[in-house]
Amino acid sequence: MSGHILILVENLSVPFDRRVWQESRALVDAGYKVTVICPKGTKQDQEPEATIEGVRILRYPLKPATGGPLGYLREYSLALWHTIRLALKVRREGPIDVVHACNPPDLLFVVALILRVLGGTRSVFDQHDLVPELYLSRFESGGKILFTFATLVERITFAVADAVISTNESYRRVAISRGKMAPEKVTVVRSAPDLSRFVQREPDPSLKRGKDFLGAYVGVMGPQDGVDYALRAIAHLRNELGRTDTHFIFMGGGDAFDEMVALSQALGITDIVEFTGRVPDEFLQRCLSSADICLSPDPKNPLNDVSTMNKVVEYMAMARPMVSFELTEARVSAGDAAVYAPANDEAKFAEGIVELLDDPERRKRMGEYGRDRVEQELSWSTSRVNLVEFYGRVFATSVKRRSK
Repeated sequence: MSGHILILVENLSVPFDRRVWQESRALVDAGYKVTVICPKGTKQDQEPEATIEGVRILRYPLKPATGGPLGYLREYSLALWHTIRLALKVRREGPIDVVHACNPPDLLFVVALILRVLGGTRSVFDQHDLVPELYLSRFESGGKILFTFATLVERITFAVADAVISTNESYRRVAISRGKMAPEKVTVVRSAPDLSRFVQREPDPSLKRGKDFLGAYVGVMGPQDGVDYALRAIAHLRNELGRTDTHFIFMGGGDAFDEMVALSQALGITDIVEFTGRVPDEFLQRCLSSADICLSPDPKNPLNDVSTMNKVVEYMAMARPMVSFELTEARVSAGDAAVYAPANDEAKFAEGIVELLDDPERRKRMGEYGRDRVEQELSWSTSRVNLVEFYGRVFATSVKRRSK
């Protein structure tokens, strides 16, 4: 293989963004030259330029949005300016064959168009999120205005794209129906765990803080991620169901982190709930290896119902059973590795926790099922093959077009 792929991502820094980092390394291993443009991280990935494992990374300063829709406008405008600036720098150094744009936001088509005009660069849209549904789910007020705008720019993004990568079949259907993409131009490359990172460790009883059981959550803590639902379910577990035998650890950060800590205090459950912030892999592995159950409390909304949650597959990779709300893609991924509560019903979610705590044999079977499913179908090794084959087709088509 040969060719230069420029990957654009605005949502997270790289290599902290695990999906983008996995994609970048896979493409380098397949023989492609890969450059990534992304923001600097808040606590990591702060060098303006780095080359790691053959991947060149260019980073720009960016503060996450605050203050609602106007905050996003400021963030995205600044990010787009920096991305265009750095993309032109890379273009001056040599040709770019493909620009690979990851959303959110759906504004990076501007960079793709500029590079196409300058040198015939092809465009791949890596559809990480359904941005119109994201805004509709995230904002109680103003969501409809943002939804309308986001639907428009999404339509332009699909129109500019030569091919699309979707994270699951639900997203692929959106690309084909709403995005008007030809089915053969849309490929599913699931976000999937690298099993070399999800290694079972010796359980650490101290993490249970003297309780009989340990519950764990890992993931982003944003307004749409449902940590508030999990906390209210834990309060119901103790106050209404009388269960005081479980300690809960919440791993991860996000723009709702402080709000969730405050909610745990308001609910009076700080003695059984612990927030760690972002944690290193060693602690993540040790905590999940020690957990009796895991929590996937994403509420049903237009985005979550059709999105694949990384935490779900990561719990399965660690052979942990979980409690989830009834969501279309959660059931597609987890299958029998989860107990499902009716959508957004916190009391039933708490009952699901009890159901698993009281049945150790079922927990074991569910964990084994989940791990086997990941090994056979849902690991990064499968997604990696799909990604490399996708790019083989992209470059084959490009060569055919140039030869005409």
